[in-house]
Amino acid sequence: MKTIQIGRTSVSVLSGDITAWSGDVIVNAANSGLLGGAGVDGAIHTVGGPEIMEQCKDIRKLQGGCPPGHAVMTCAGLLKAKHIIHTVGPIWEGGGGGEELTLAECYRSSLQLANEAGARSIAFPNISTGIYGYPKASACDIALKALTGYLKEDKPDNRLEKIDLICFDAENAELYIQRLDQYA
Repeated sequence: MKTIQIGRTSVSVLSGDITAWSGDVIVNAANSGLLGGAGVDGAIHTVGGPEIMEQCKDIRKLQGGCPPGHAVMTCAGLLKAKHIIHTVGPIWEGGGGGEELTLAECYRSSLQLANEAGARSIAFPNISTGIYGYPKASACDIALKALTGYLKEDKPDNRLEKIDLICFDAENAELYIQRLDQYA
């Protein structure tokens, strides 16, 4: 584990399973259909139970899903968190399709939605680095730059006291631990 402090917010890198995290909001690396899937998305829906999917279906009826870079919120079902923010990361297509901007927007839109909901803590997975194929080192830098940039803006509505970056695999954990200080 490694932690830095930015203003009132601690940013920590942890290894583990995001579905076991306890706090206000966990972020789900969802697909645009909000219908569950593999990886983090599948784990969150499996552990969290059917109530999450029911709320995702309601969102689909209202707005047709969630476009890449955007975020929506549901209950957390049986998870220890209070809410889930579902955000849709980009599928890596070589870097020429705006993937960097979309990935950064996933983090910013999730933080904004968490603040609007009054959250004090939030946990992120490594968005788009699994089946979406985003190169892990690039995704790490984009995530850290987006998160710390948001915090350094010193928004008056920022209530977040804790951001946990929960890495499921050792490669991501090592990247985040090595690079975190660069963004303090």
